[in-house]
Amino acid sequence: MLTQPDPIPEICLPEVPPLSPRPNTRLAVLALALGAFAIGTSEFAAMGLLPWFAADLGVTEPEAGHVISAYALGVVVGAPLTSILGARLPRRRYLAGLIAAYGVMNLLAAVLPGFGTLAAMRFLAGLPHGGFLGVGMLFAADALPKEQRAKGVTQVLLGLTVANILGVPLAGAIGQGLGWRWGFALPGVIALVTALLILKLAPRVGVDPNARPLEELKALRNPDVILTLLVGAIGFGGMFAVYAYLSAAILATTDAPGWVIPLTLCVFGVGGTIGSIFAGKLTVRIGVFGAAFRLILFMAITQALASFAVGSWPLMLITSFLMGLGSGTVVPLQTRLMEVAGSAQSMAAAMNHAAFNAANALGPWLAGMALTAGWGWHSSGLVGVGLSAAGLLMLGLAWYHARLSGSLFQQHTP
Repeated sequence: MLTQPDPIPEICLPEVPPLSPRPNTRLAVLALALGAFAIGTSEFAAMGLLPWFAADLGVTEPEAGHVISAYALGVVVGAPLTSILGARLPRRRYLAGLIAAYGVMNLLAAVLPGFGTLAAMRFLAGLPHGGFLGVGMLFAADALPKEQRAKGVTQVLLGLTVANILGVPLAGAIGQGLGWRWGFALPGVIALVTALLILKLAPRVGVDPNARPLEELKALRNPDVILTLLVGAIGFGGMFAVYAYLSAAILATTDAPGWVIPLTLCVFGVGGTIGSIFAGKLTVRIGVFGAAFRLILFMAITQALASFAVGSWPLMLITSFLMGLGSGTVVPLQTRLMEVAGSAQSMAAAMNHAAFNAANALGPWLAGMALTAGWGWHSSGLVGVGLSAAGLLMLGLAWYHARLSGSLFQQHTP
């Protein structure tokens, strides 16, 4: 799912025996980053391509938004499922299988006819998303020497960053020029290439004999974990409510030239990169709750500005950058999850992606309802403000529970 280039603190990573070093280990980590690039490109390109596949398939923009929600629901369902099913599988084959399935579903979305088929393929494409990124981060951490484990995690997540800056605008431009189906085919091909690279480059590691798949589910019984996930699932929905319909709103309310849409997607990615770097530093400085509060409040302000900016593509371009800055909220929330997840780090990593994709389903769905009701294109920003406000309320509940339970400053140590 969203960008996060800041290194994860070393104390947040579970201790595992280091693998024997191999010359191709770093190339294997880069292959995982390429998979993250394919996932980030496919997920966000769908939002930029929405006006084109809506027109081609004969549906309205709010109805087309169901394709985005279908993908997000696939991530929500697939994250815990793939974490459990993959716990006793060799990680090399597990990751290659997930990203290969991702590639196939994207290619099927590109070639099969009909709106219902597109929505179904996007749901199926979402299933491997959380498992690949969650386990991929841990695999990258384990594959490098202990002192470089956080670097491995960062390199994988860098694929998501680059996807938002280069991959999504490129897919959007290709989709506009050659047809929207090519925008799904591009990340599909990249995903299949990634699967081959993982099989060729990744170290061969046996199955962890101590793996207990159902033990991972304990994370979902931890109130601190659940409340943190709800903050992301609700509070981040505001950003997706605006971003999902941003391209359609620009086309419907302005006379913007064709290059504005790819540029808008690109500046969002740049804003996300800068925002994640800033969010990492802010989290270290004032803690996860203080950082999350300020960042969600900032998101609410940018969504209000996005509502005001509708009708002026230069202002909408600026608000896209500002919304990207706010996406750094993922940093303190993921840090909090790793603090409180205990030994269920794989599940926590996967469910973090599930939570933000739940937001990706909730935001466009509510914004689509507002558009269908005739409230106008500016209503997506108002929906966003409401969701961010609800996210702040949920954050307050999470802070209050953490204070009562004594987990306010809890950290997971190996």
